[in-house]
Amino acid sequence: MEHSATYVIVGGGIAGVSCAEGLSFLHPDKTIILITASPLIKAVKNVVPLSKHLVQFDVEECAPEKLSEKHSSVTVWHDTVAELDSKNHLLHTTSGKTVSYKKLCICTGGRAKLIAENHPHVVSIRDTQSVKDFQSCVKNARRIVIVGNGGIATELSYELEGIEIIWVVKDEHITAAFVDPGAAEFFKAKLEGSKETEGPSQRICKRMRFTEAEKAKANAAGAALGPDWHANLNLRGLLAASKTVSVKYGCEVKEILNADEGKARSGDTDTWPVYLLLTNGDTVGCDLVVSATGVIPNSALFARGNDDLNLAPDGGITVDEFMQSSLPDVYAAGDVCAAGWPLAKHWFQMRLWTQARQMGMYAAKCMVASLRNEPILQDFCFEMFTHVTKFFGYKVVLLGLHNAQGLGSNCELLLRATMGVEYIKCVMQDGKMQGAVLIGETDLEEMCENLILDQLDLSDFGEALLDPNVDVEDYFD
Repeated sequence: MEHSATYVIVGGGIAGVSCAEGLSFLHPDKTIILITASPLIKAVKNVVPLSKHLVQFDVEECAPEKLSEKHSSVTVWHDTVAELDSKNHLLHTTSGKTVSYKKLCICTGGRAKLIAENHPHVVSIRDTQSVKDFQSCVKNARRIVIVGNGGIATELSYELEGIEIIWVVKDEHITAAFVDPGAAEFFKAKLEGSKETEGPSQRICKRMRFTEAEKAKANAAGAALGPDWHANLNLRGLLAASKTVSVKYGCEVKEILNADEGKARSGDTDTWPVYLLLTNGDTVGCDLVVSATGVIPNSALFARGNDDLNLAPDGGITVDEFMQSSLPDVYAAGDVCAAGWPLAKHWFQMRLWTQARQMGMYAAKCMVASLRNEPILQDFCFEMFTHVTKFFGYKVVLLGLHNAQGLGSNCELLLRATMGVEYIKCVMQDGKMQGAVLIGETDLEEMCENLILDQLDLSDFGEALLDPNVDVEDYFD
């Protein structure tokens, strides 16, 4: 079966759907085909600007038909790609379809890194199906080991109830992928005990929620989860008491042991289905291991037979400032790509929902401009890193070089913290703000964003910049 389309997008995640919506708006008279391996796609909804460049949004799972109904030029295929013939501008699918394209955008995201492949007691959380599997496993568990220090690991440590948690992190503080040791100490008060909400039934979720059809393939590569993936889920273990959390700092998993060997090494009176030998020498047993150590870009399929495709060391498809790969008329966006252009001082790539949306929308602009032979300037969202999320029940805003990335020791930190209320950190260098971490309802997003972008000399303010008795934000907004 042969088809043709002006634009073809591979991937039904945030980047792919954002790209399709952008193309439909910019070039509504052209045909667009989106190919997704999952029966559900991820669409961005409830977009709320918090400042000029900082945007908060929700991600909803929806049926592919909903995208086609909203954008008549978009056709969605529930299929998987078998081969890319970049020289002839052809894409072959496993169902036997062949589609010719003028512009192709690869938005296949990434797959979760696993500390052990196909192990019955090791799971990852990446898409809707994996969450469903995890929920069924955790309800029969007394003890769980979480390996990793990113967003999924942080959210699980807070959301799980009625279970003993051992959290293995390779860093010297929790949530190191996002925050500094000071913020980690601020979060630790919420690490144990029950959450403020009474349970899933008490949480209000205003978005429509969908489940994957039973006929969907269990091993289909679903799109990455968005914010609030755990809303209305019952993540309670077997224990009647509230959870306990033990953090193993500065270590990783060295080896997975069987029950007999693990029990002998650990000296534990209980017998557990699986044991982990850590690099610090400890042996811990548990019912379930969650591998949450990041993702690997899904690029291998497109590299096969396309030797000219440049890949970054992490496996991502290297793209230039116009999101174009080294293959003609082939673009990439989201987790699958790697930024290959000279980066702005205050921006860096981090595989997050925020950047997936930005890259997908920008890739659409670039493809349309290329087809029309029009000049285009790089989107301003790549001038400064921005991200907003929620950890331990707190709103968390990250701006610029929020962890002093690349600044070395030639910087200073301004801090203001009220335990249980807010944590504010501003990264300063030569009297100018380079980044900020805002935890809680600080209402300082716009001020910090302006100061980072404008690079005003704030030397005269000193520590008064964060003095709660001085309305500095009114002056700089």
